Amino acid sequence: MAEEQKELIKDIGMPLFQARGWMKFLGILLIIQGVLTALSIIGILVAWLPIWAGVLLYQAASAVESAGLQGDRESFLRSLGKLRTFFVLMGIVALVVLVLVLLGLLFGMAGMVGMMGAMGPGWRY
Repeated sequence: MAEEQKELIKDIGMPLFQARGWMKFLGILLIIQGVLTALSIIGILVAWLPIWAGVLLYQAASAVESAGLQGDRESFLRSLGKLRTFFVLMGIVALVVLVLVLLGLLFGMAGMVGMMGAMGPGWRY
């Protein structure tokens, strides 16, 4: 039974196992991006996000590698947990960026309308 479970874990985890190199590569790139972002004054505030995301991806790839080679159930579940956290983090970041972009557009358009109004009634297109 234990050997069947190991083979099942290996089979189920095969797509992630095959992508582990790309996961590690992207994780390293995100960590480098975070370090480079931290070099600016404003970047220090948000640099932890790509670093955290990169570490999560790298850890998920390492855990899925162990699961794929040994059929280890705990490693497979750990890798899925890391991936879940990665996608939740990226989803929250995407929502925050979307809200900031929409607010920027809204206030940008309001500012343009205000400037046109300040130019007086003689202003033409």
